[in-house]
Amino acid sequence: MFALLSLLLVWRIDNPRVERIRTELIDATLPKFEWALVPVSSFMRMVGDFQSYRNIYEQNQQLRRELQQMKEWKEAAIQLEQKNARLLDLNNVRLDPKLTYVTGRVVADSGSPFRQSVLMNIGTRDGVRDGWAAIDGIGLVGRVSGVGTETSRVILLNDPASAVPVTIQPSGQKAMLIGDNSNFPLIDFIESSDDVRPGDRVITSGDGDVFPADLLIGQVAQGADRRLRVHLAADYERLEFLRVLRHRGQERIDENGGLVGWPDPEPPREMFGPFLPQPEAKADG
Repeated sequence: MFALLSLLLVWRIDNPRVERIRTELIDATLPKFEWALVPVSSFMRMVGDFQSYRNIYEQNQQLRRELQQMKEWKEAAIQLEQKNARLLDLNNVRLDPKLTYVTGRVVADSGSPFRQSVLMNIGTRDGVRDGWAAIDGIGLVGRVSGVGTETSRVILLNDPASAVPVTIQPSGQKAMLIGDNSNFPLIDFIESSDDVRPGDRVITSGDGDVFPADLLIGQVAQGADRRLRVHLAADYERLEFLRVLRHRGQERIDENGGLVGWPDPEPPREMFGPFLPQPEAKADG
């Protein structure tokens, strides 16, 4: 204790001569304790590297979220551009009412290599029905197949039981998207494969009244087996929340209408008078 107190007092004295003593003492003792500082320096470097890795990881997650948002904005911009082009050409066309949706949380998946589906926490109490389309923030995920009071099951597009009629843009080719338990479902029954190129957009066609038309599915890709497949736009690795579209289907026409015409056997003369033969004037007397 006396030695420590003496060292403390020497260390606190502000004197040039004492300062030289302190410097000589540090030069004499510090090199002998370098071995003790090596683990401390290594530990500090590890702490610094860990903090750097943590910052990089957080930045990576932030970039992933921003990229996902950019994909959503890009798809929204493409859809708006296409809709604007159609409206410019067809100003008097009556558009379908905007689809509404109910959002649910994915609570479980199938956990089977032979079945691709997820379970959601919405059901009949939320108005969900069989066959309705489920999408994430970007593209189509699947369709509702089985509804309970509080839960519902969604069959994904890559399930073998999934078959969706699609349209490939810009060529307009009709085809079927067939699930095969892979992340790249097959494009089958295509009209003309020569008009389809990798990178073309794949959307729902609305045929068969299965799904609403113009829902994004993904882009055309060519597999290792040289067959056309679809790179799905939906992020299947992060299916957390899904939107179930309330699609009531198209109105069916069950009765045949009558022919357009006049109830009288003879059309009104005031409308087509100039083009109809005039009755002959009777001679007097």
